Amino acid sequence: MCEELGFERLLDDEGFFARLLGRAPSGAGRDPLYGPDLPVVLLTGGPGMGKGRLLRAVRDRFAAKVPVIHLDCASPVYADRADPEPGARSAATEALVEVAQRLGTWQGTGGSFAFPRLFAGLAMIATGVTEGTPEAVVTEAERYEGLAQRRRLRGLVTGDFWRGVLHGAIRNLLMTLSGQVLDVYSAAVSNALLDALFERAAPRGRAELERVYGAYPGAAGQPRIGLRILAADFRAGGEAREVAESFLFRALREDLEAAYASPLGYLSRVGRPALLLDQAESPLGERLLRAVLTDRRAGQRDRVVIIGTARRPDGGAFLHGGLPPHEVTPPAEYRPGDGAPPAWSRRDDAGADRAPLADGVLLLRMPLLTGDQLRRETVRRQRRAEPEGGMNRRRIDAAVARLSGGRPHTVIRLAAAASDFRMPADANDRDLLDAPLRLPGLPGDDAPERPVADVLLRDLILNQLPVRLPDEHHAHWLDLLTHLSVAHDTECADVLLRHHQAGHVHHLTAHHVAQLLADTGWPTCERHFIGDFGLRQLLVHRLYGLRPDGAAWYADHHLLRDHYARRAAGEERAQGDGPAGDGNPGDGVAFRSLTTHRMNHHLVSGGEDEVVSHLAATLPTRPREWCAELLEIAQAPYPGGADARRERAQGLVAADGPPLRRTVDQLLHAVWLCEERTRPTGKETARTLARLLDLLSIMDFEGAGLLSRTATEWSGLAENEQPLLRCTCTEQLRRRR
Repeated sequence: MCEELGFERLLDDEGFFARLLGRAPSGAGRDPLYGPDLPVVLLTGGPGMGKGRLLRAVRDRFAAKVPVIHLDCASPVYADRADPEPGARSAATEALVEVAQRLGTWQGTGGSFAFPRLFAGLAMIATGVTEGTPEAVVTEAERYEGLAQRRRLRGLVTGDFWRGVLHGAIRNLLMTLSGQVLDVYSAAVSNALLDALFERAAPRGRAELERVYGAYPGAAGQPRIGLRILAADFRAGGEAREVAESFLFRALREDLEAAYASPLGYLSRVGRPALLLDQAESPLGERLLRAVLTDRRAGQRDRVVIIGTARRPDGGAFLHGGLPPHEVTPPAEYRPGDGAPPAWSRRDDAGADRAPLADGVLLLRMPLLTGDQLRRETVRRQRRAEPEGGMNRRRIDAAVARLSGGRPHTVIRLAAAASDFRMPADANDRDLLDAPLRLPGLPGDDAPERPVADVLLRDLILNQLPVRLPDEHHAHWLDLLTHLSVAHDTECADVLLRHHQAGHVHHLTAHHVAQLLADTGWPTCERHFIGDFGLRQLLVHRLYGLRPDGAAWYADHHLLRDHYARRAAGEERAQGDGPAGDGNPGDGVAFRSLTTHRMNHHLVSGGEDEVVSHLAATLPTRPREWCAELLEIAQAPYPGGADARRERAQGLVAADGPPLRRTVDQLLHAVWLCEERTRPTGKETARTLARLLDLLSIMDFEGAGLLSRTATEWSGLAENEQPLLRCTCTEQLRRRR
């Protein structure tokens, strides 16, 4: 059930994948979507959205009915296999060989597949082995010999591509050259190999080799020349090798198409074969996607369903031909919640052959879990009865919803950790992050337990590093993001990055980090540098625990507080008698002024009393602007440890000063509770807000009466658990409720 959580409708007999593959999990046929020109389907969503989980579910549901091959494009196994012979193998060719080998053992309807067209190309690049001798080429080419012919079924004529059995033919022809003095990559070896391929081919097979490899760039219709250029391009490396790899992928798809289009295949094979490319944002995945998209744009047609993953919401920068974001035409997309899949067709105007690769893509937006799905998952995992009428479960549901934002993987982890967890009285949602989670993989009591926060940080960050993150930054990527959890805009982030990268030779800037986060699929927010609410809470939680008593937390906030204090003082000197902090607060929109930005960091690092004094002094004559500044100052997480904000908001903690100052003190703490978004507010806090604002509205200062309307607005939002100051990430959180 875990694998299909949130994907049930996509995977059922009438769902998107049944129609895309032309066959339901039950085995019933389905009218196929699209075709004969197929889009490449990209599952888009950041870490924790379940892209890989959905691909595995597609494989498990459909692989018994149609040929479905799953590849992890980020796995090092393909590069490891290619490493012994770098001139004759690559990660891409090893991945294609694995696909062909798996399909060569397919036992479903129609039987196994053969790949003679792919074999011919692989045999030619075998001439690039390190030694280059006939014996070495034979050994390398024989790795692929099993791909050339379909496994025979008793009593069934298979219609071989080759005349008789190919086994031994290559060895016999090449071994005639043994003992001769040959240069590496000698033409004699290539010629002997070509003779073996073409002389052993049946007339139909020879015609197919001529059609396929005669179309290789520069071959001018001559298949032998095409195969020689293919081998030379592969040995050349770089872009030339990518052309060769792309052509080999085309040959594999041509083999699959031939298996379906033949008279026997037409009668015996059903549905469409599929290649599932997990972690397709990796270099290998991008090369495979680029190859098939380029071919289909140029008019190549095949029935292979290609489904890949993409972290970026636009599918990946390579799809858009280098266009800046504001000039990009979004690809077609499908949101499962919208109902039936959309119609899709490729451009057919005069510029279609030069259109960005995105023209051949259909984006499937990975769905967030609904509130009902989330609650069912937490209830399913609860192990204790709740004599208090389900209060703990409701609190757990709320915490999981806010911390996960509906991301399926995060929901699954948090719900599992919460199965035996009791939320403390008046708990912050982040308390749930300390709940122990027993990881699967080891039996019984031997399975290790770790705080669920550590597991999620590993799953969402350490196991999903940005593809373009330089190697020298891998070791401290998580630490940098942890410190950036307190940043609001790029200036704020750069201050932290300069401090925490001091002594490093290579530095990341806030611009670099923002790009890397976007490439990884994390959303942006105009008020928070880490734009995903749940990720930010994980990082804030880790930051407070980095050093005893939250020392790392306080140090980062003090660093930013002092930075903006210096900036405000510098502007005051530059302006002569002008007020401090009225200048440009930076390139973000999180704060109205430098002073407001400074007060935000001062508030969360022990400066509550000074912030109250500032607010009390600046309220008279400007209540409307003052309310906006109050919300900006209070948009901050609360540090760990005992939380006295509720008592202070209700006036249960003694406070000094005149009535205005005491009321402002209480109001600040009430607003802070509402703005943090990690604990329930509800009717009690709403009444507190209304009462305090009403008290201020009848005090003797200009404009006080305007606060009466604010009291009505804010208390209504708080009662319904809505943010008082909206931004992109809190809006996303609101929609998940």
